[in-house]
Amino acid sequence: MRILKTGEPGFEAYLAEIERRGGHEDLRLERKVRSILNDVSRRGDDALLHYTRALDGVKISVEQLQVKKWEIANAYQKVPAKFARTLGKAARRIRTFHERMGKRLIGSWEVKERGIRLVQRVKPLERVGIYVPGGKASYPSTVLMAGIPAKVAGVQEVFMVTPPQPEGGISPAVLVAASLIGIDQIYRVGGVQAIGALTFGTPSIPRVDKIVGPGNRYVATAKRLVFGLVDIDMVAGPSEIVIVSDEKTPSSWVAADLISQAEHDEMALAVLITPSERMAIQVAAEIKKQLFSLRRRKIAEASLKRRGAILIVRDVKQAITMANRIAPEHLELCLSHPRAFVKEIKHAGAVFLGCHTPEAIGDYLAGPNHILPTAGTARFSSPLGVEDFLKRVNLLEFDGPALGRFEKDVKQFAEWEGLEGHYQAVRVRKE
Repeated sequence: MRILKTGEPGFEAYLAEIERRGGHEDLRLERKVRSILNDVSRRGDDALLHYTRALDGVKISVEQLQVKKWEIANAYQKVPAKFARTLGKAARRIRTFHERMGKRLIGSWEVKERGIRLVQRVKPLERVGIYVPGGKASYPSTVLMAGIPAKVAGVQEVFMVTPPQPEGGISPAVLVAASLIGIDQIYRVGGVQAIGALTFGTPSIPRVDKIVGPGNRYVATAKRLVFGLVDIDMVAGPSEIVIVSDEKTPSSWVAADLISQAEHDEMALAVLITPSERMAIQVAAEIKKQLFSLRRRKIAEASLKRRGAILIVRDVKQAITMANRIAPEHLELCLSHPRAFVKEIKHAGAVFLGCHTPEAIGDYLAGPNHILPTAGTARFSSPLGVEDFLKRVNLLEFDGPALGRFEKDVKQFAEWEGLEGHYQAVRVRKE
């Protein structure tokens, strides 16, 4: 893992490269994604079955697209009882956090003044689709994080799509998590074709109003391309972590946290920023040691070599400045007094305070959502939450005298903007 020191060649170039990480588009990939989306739009279920066989290597029938209730019931028998209890505990904690959020967001308000009534109604979306990565992997935590805020918001129907495993089944833990939070329907389909099905609808899968959840670059590109036909949460990129640390946190802890994100993906971003050269050297040595026994060693090594870095800076204040430039998905403040620097954090999806708050606890059951902005988009976007499943509707009501009070003002606007009909719509009522 490279070590770069502020002021030395390569330091600024690395930061500049990382800041641009979200701006590259693969046109060949986009053309392929468009082709699949268009095919799903035209052929519906037939296209879903074709791509599930061609891309996932799983042959299923139309009848198997929707996961049956007996499959969900059987899943409880395949999940160890201890893990089932943990899933329930996580669901309760995540629901509690999002219900607190919902109490502030769900509701309407009304303003009255002489002859005027202005109302804003807050209503949940009717139908939402959540994408849960699958195939060879299993992510029940994503089911909880995507589904719970939708349910808390009051979404009428929440559907889940997830790629089938090689033998055609769905991870039992994913099914149990979906059952615990009341997912309405589960469909055995993934990839671009699943995004197409949720966007356009097929004979088996209804179209939705919004699609949320992470996926690979094909899924991310598909979500970007269908935005406008449906809403999406965000275009998620590879996982990211930036750790700001002084010498007070054990180097083995910091190394473990960097590896925890590097093991996600060869393109994951793991960065340590520290004012201590000794800490930098110790962490680099710890990473080599811990990687030796890691099951996903090749993935983590590729990630750390390709995009990882340890940046040595003058002081913690400069470290915070560097972290704000990167605007990471996850930011750990492994510092003696982390709260002292919270006000200086401008851009991060989630901030983990102190050496006893590893990013991993946030991934699973701390309570706040783990679906977070990546690729620097934390500069302008937020974690997935209850508000993402709500929409606002404005109501306006004027009586005759109230409208008359604004006649001249409307005339001024209409004349300036050259929209005579706007003023006519007010004047005809006065006459």
